Amino acid sequence: MEQGGITEEQIMSLVAKSREGDTQSFSKIYDHYFASVYRYAAIRVPREVAEDLVAEVFVKAWEKLHTFKERKNVPFGAWLFRIARNEVIDTYRMSKTWEEVPEDLSDPDELNRADAGVNRHYVLKTVRGALAKLPKRYREVLSLCFIADLSHEEAAKVLRCSVGAIRVMKFRALQQLKDILPPEIKENL
Repeated sequence: MEQGGITEEQIMSLVAKSREGDTQSFSKIYDHYFASVYRYAAIRVPREVAEDLVAEVFVKAWEKLHTFKERKNVPFGAWLFRIARNEVIDTYRMSKTWEEVPEDLSDPDELNRADAGVNRHYVLKTVRGALAKLPKRYREVLSLCFIADLSHEEAAKVLRCSVGAIRVMKFRALQQLKDILPPEIKENL
């Protein structure tokens, strides 16, 4: 993942410095990966939970940095997203009490209406609902590739499968998603 001009070699250099206690280096790692990890979490859990979850991911990464083993085929980003994935799973295990506000709940005040916000909420809810109907493995692939913006190679390392398997799952997931989404959403894709 070479976003913001940081290469994997530079990331590994920052990791080495961070292991020695250099908080500035870890801060650069945080800045580099924060947006991707946040997007990955925000699509899977409520936004207010996602913020805490992402903070916990980076705290755990800092605490467990000594356990990261530099391997040729496992970049630091894949290791970090494994932590994020496990945190999402743990969050769901610990809190099954989230409730969504009913759609039929209306605000009688005309000044509080924001059609754009409502439309965005509808699209997000519809896409989340469609994603929920996909097999778990397909949801994971789409979340990693599109939400977290990982490459096929990085997603393969996170899910511990081949790049070819990621491509096939992504293609099949998109086909199923296309069949599930209502026509008004498909038109805007």
